[in-house]
Amino acid sequence: MTPSYSTTAIVIGAGLSGMAAATELRERGIAVTILEASDRVADPWRARHPKLRLNIHRHFTRLPEHRMPDRPDAFLPRDAVVNYLSDYADGLKDHIHFNTRVLSVRRDGAVWWIETNNGIYTSTDLIVATGREKVPEMPVWPGMEEFGGKVIHAADFGDPSDYDGKNVLVVGAGNSGTDVLNHLSRSAPAQVWVSVRHGPSILPSRVFGCSLHRLANLFTLFPKWSLDPIFAAMQWTFFGNLRRYGLRRHKLGGGSRMLKDGVTFALDDGFVAALKSGRFEAVEQTVGFAAYTAELANGRKVRPDVVICATGYHADLEDVFGHLGALDAKGYPLHPLGQQDARNPGLWFTGYGILFQGFFHAAGISARRIAMHIAARENQSPNPRTKATRQPLFPSQSLSTTGAKQ
Repeated sequence: MTPSYSTTAIVIGAGLSGMAAATELRERGIAVTILEASDRVADPWRARHPKLRLNIHRHFTRLPEHRMPDRPDAFLPRDAVVNYLSDYADGLKDHIHFNTRVLSVRRDGAVWWIETNNGIYTSTDLIVATGREKVPEMPVWPGMEEFGGKVIHAADFGDPSDYDGKNVLVVGAGNSGTDVLNHLSRSAPAQVWVSVRHGPSILPSRVFGCSLHRLANLFTLFPKWSLDPIFAAMQWTFFGNLRRYGLRRHKLGGGSRMLKDGVTFALDDGFVAALKSGRFEAVEQTVGFAAYTAELANGRKVRPDVVICATGYHADLEDVFGHLGALDAKGYPLHPLGQQDARNPGLWFTGYGILFQGFFHAAGISARRIAMHIAARENQSPNPRTKATRQPLFPSQSLSTTGAKQ
């Protein structure tokens, strides 16, 4: 079978991690093409609810060779993220093939063959950047089909005012669950129940008016064993004993959960105050449904109008990449931050690892790591492939001014 397109590097996904990798490759003169299933960039962000804000500080939202978003917000709103990524994509527009969905991949010798709906692509290097949180995880409970209320995922939360006057059951109080609860705390729902199996690792978004996340670089300096007691002490200092309000502590500490399972901290911006005041109630784990009720693990039944499942996401990599032995038991890459894979030379994953500074920062680190390895190999090759002409991707910016604003 003759390929329709051949290049040195193929990036799957025109999200922030994929575009960051492509940018670093282009900066090193490596020919690269991005395959994007959608017809535009930032579609996952556009689909999120309009009140969404990042839980990472603006200081950590700069992508390679581009300046930080020029906004006063400490935490960027959804539309600012969409605009930033759209602007970033303008510098790569000649390298993005939109409406191109990857169907399968295989390796033949030193070449990757990528089958898409638009033909066959081949490359020496294949960079996978389809997103850690690509597909919402929607649980299925006994009796769910009989329930007369509305059941949605947190990804479809919408406008917080839509829940005014309604009884709302939020299942899960992790990162996305706390985001939903923060917004509901500033709205007027009739009743909010928070159904939890394990309590979240939760910290305030601001301390004395300053963003706690702005100190993320500091947290990376502490030894891993110290992180759990440090964050537990911080949570107790700022919120007191949340067990009194029904939020139990997870058996793993906040640092361990993030580093081991990729579960990031929840940042409070109104949820805890609503819980302490009695506006919200923490209840047991949800175990089933009937026509008008949700049943909890202790046998109690509540009558929600809306159930919001803040039950996480998954990367959806198994169908295309599962046969390569590159994924762990949970379906995430064994090498999630641009590390080399000895079993699959030329295969790279970016955007699947978690760092304290957040996913923009992680995207930059992974992108540089991948680009440096590929460039070093290409430079050592006796018959290097045709390279791209090096030119500024963002000509409106001088390279001397692309650093973060202070």
